Amino acid sequence: MNDSKVILVTGASSGFGALSVRALAARGHTVYAGMRALATRNASAASDLAAHAEEHGVDLRAVELDVTAQDSADAAVERIVAEQGRLDVVVHNAGHMVLGPAEAFTPEQLADVYDTNVLGTQRVNRAALPQLRRQGQGHLVWIGSSSTRGGCPPFLAPYFAAKAAMDALAVSYAAEVIRFGIDTSIVVPGAFTSGTNHFAHAGTPADVERAAAYDARYKALMDDVNERLAGLIPPDADVSEVADAVVRVVELPAGTRPFRVHVDPSRDGSAVVSAVADRIRVEFFRRVGLEDLLTPASSL
Repeated sequence: MNDSKVILVTGASSGFGALSVRALAARGHTVYAGMRALATRNASAASDLAAHAEEHGVDLRAVELDVTAQDSADAAVERIVAEQGRLDVVVHNAGHMVLGPAEAFTPEQLADVYDTNVLGTQRVNRAALPQLRRQGQGHLVWIGSSSTRGGCPPFLAPYFAAKAAMDALAVSYAAEVIRFGIDTSIVVPGAFTSGTNHFAHAGTPADVERAAAYDARYKALMDDVNERLAGLIPPDADVSEVADAVVRVVELPAGTRPFRVHVDPSRDGSAVVSAVADRIRVEFFRRVGLEDLLTPASSL
């Protein structure tokens, strides 16, 4: 393709991130797959990425990026700009799921989930936005969750709360960066129960005594949350649809990219609520004379 972009995807060792970097690279983009601990924990993922790039002849590179450390985010962006001279797209994908009774998670555990899912995006933005602002163009893509506004099961409260906070941050950023020529898109996946390791790698409560207090009444429910969600998903649903949505929004011309894109085979209602919420935001901005902070695709 002629309009090749330089793209950074956070949390690219597995799940949506791993699928997205491969899909973007296949389209001819230069893609940096942000992963932490390349030499240890994610050495295998980095090796698989390099093998994929060589096999398919694509420009796909692993870059050390721990979103919980500002110096790591800064170094990753500095490397990209040094090698490419620019950075066009940042995909905020890094996240961590936890499963268990909300009461049994310590405040420190909630802070850790928030640190990855929300503060991680802030660190990467602070590293990348000076470059995007200097360029006068760019694109922030946020990987959200249908749980923010749709039907959602219990026992995932810290993760859902963090995703809701990230969504609110993305909405505010959209208006604050648009005058620099920077677009915003929020890709909203539903609960894909296969094709990712979200549930398999989910964290658990540190307060095991309080967690045990819930077992008598809720243990069976907690054990089969994944199966209950799977029952809502059509058999032909494919998690790669999320990566395809990322590719589509990235490749649309600046100023025409949709503000929010839902990829939710379970149809949990998030798209309905978001359509109303985003329309209310547009109407409010018009009432206070801030139309120039809205793109043509700010709402349905």
